[in-house]
Amino acid sequence: MENIALIDSFSEFKDDKLIDRVTLMAILEDVFRNALKKKYGSDDNFDIIINPDKGDMEIWRNRVVVADGEVEDPNQEISLSEARKIEPDFEVGEDVSEEVKLIQLGRRAILALRQNLISKIHEHDNTNLYKQFKDLIGDIYTAEVHHVRPKAVILVDDEGNEIVLPKEKQIPSDFFRKGDNVRGIIENVELKGNKPQIIMSRTSEKFLEKLFEQEIPEVFDGLITVKKVVRIPGEKAKVAVDSYDDRIDPVGACVGMKGSRIHGIVRELGNENIDVINYTTNTQLYITRALSPAKVSSIKIDEDKKSAEVFLKLEEVSKAIGRGGHNIKLAGLLTGYELDVIREGNLEDEDVELTEFSDEIEGWIIEEFAKIGLDTARSVLNQDVKDLVRRTDLEEETVLEVIRILKEEFED
Repeated sequence: MENIALIDSFSEFKDDKLIDRVTLMAILEDVFRNALKKKYGSDDNFDIIINPDKGDMEIWRNRVVVADGEVEDPNQEISLSEARKIEPDFEVGEDVSEEVKLIQLGRRAILALRQNLISKIHEHDNTNLYKQFKDLIGDIYTAEVHHVRPKAVILVDDEGNEIVLPKEKQIPSDFFRKGDNVRGIIENVELKGNKPQIIMSRTSEKFLEKLFEQEIPEVFDGLITVKKVVRIPGEKAKVAVDSYDDRIDPVGACVGMKGSRIHGIVRELGNENIDVINYTTNTQLYITRALSPAKVSSIKIDEDKKSAEVFLKLEEVSKAIGRGGHNIKLAGLLTGYELDVIREGNLEDEDVELTEFSDEIEGWIIEEFAKIGLDTARSVLNQDVKDLVRRTDLEEETVLEVIRILKEEFED
C-alpha cells in the first residue's frame, strides 16, 4: 500500500470524529515517527513531509556516505557502494536522502500504524472533551435520558457525549424515562482510565443558584446578587439575596407577583419549598430573617462559639423548627450559627409538635400518630394508651415509651 493510499484510508476518521485535516496530519506524523523509532531505532534523521491540502506525505531517510566496510550505524550511515546504487556520483562524506516506502516498514507495522492512529485519535477526542466539560463545571446543562440504571441515570447530549447523573445527585422525587430532557449542573469531570466521566448534579446548591440566574433577569444582569444558598434537596431551601440598588426589592424581584417568577424553579426541583430572604450584615436581623416564617422575640448571640439562643413564643416554636427540623437546620447553615430555641410563655399552656421530638422518636412512629390526627405532644398525652394501640400499628411498649418522652418534656 502506498503512503497516500494509507492516508486516504485514514480520512474516514476525520469525518467520523470531526477532526480537522491539519490535526489529523499532526497525529499521523506522530504515529509514523513512533513506527520509525521501532523499525530503525531513531527517527532523528527522518524527514516526514505532509501536505494537508492534498492529503499526501513522503518519508525521507538522511544518511552520511562512508567508505565500504566502515558502516557502524546502518540507520545514520550508508556505504559508498550502496550510495552509488542510488546516485552513481556520490562521494564519501556526502549526505544521502532516500525515500522510505511504507511497504518497507512491513505488514505488521502497517497494521500497528492504523491501530496506533485510532488510539491517538481517541486520546485527542478525550482530551478535548475533558477540557470542554472542565470549562463547564458549575454551569447548567441539559441532556436526554438514554438509560436508567439503579445507581445512575445515563444521559446523552446533542453531540453524543455521555453524562452520568448518580442516584445520590438526584432529587428524591426525581423520576426519569428514556427520552426525557434533564437539567442539572456539571459538577465534576473525572478521568476513568483515559476516558473522561462527566458528572451531573441536581442536588447541588450551585444548581439552585444557577436556576436563579437563568429564571430571574435581575440576577442574570447582576442587579441582584445571590449571597448564599442552602438546601435539603426536594424538601426545603433558603436563598439569601442582596441588591446594591436601594430601588430594587431583591426578595420581591426573585419571587415575583404571587410567586410567578420562582414557580418554575420550585417545579424544576420537585416542589422544593424555597424561602428567599434579604441578606444583611446585621447578625441578629439575619438570624431573625433566616428563621422565617417564625417570629422571633429576641436573640442572644455568642460570637466566640458562633452560636445563638433564639427566644420564641410557644406558638412560634414549631414554625421555627419546621417539619423534620428542616427550617432551623437550614437557618443555621445559612447564617453560620448554631441555633438553640428557647421557649417563652406559660408551661401549663404549652404544646409542642411531635416533629420536634424527631431526635428521640423515630419518624415512622410520628407518622403513625399523624395518621389518626395526633400531631402535638398534648394531643397524644390526652389519649388512652389502649386506645392509641388499637388505632395505630404501634405496640403498647412503643406507645408507653413515647408517652414517657413527651411527659419528660413538660416536666423539664
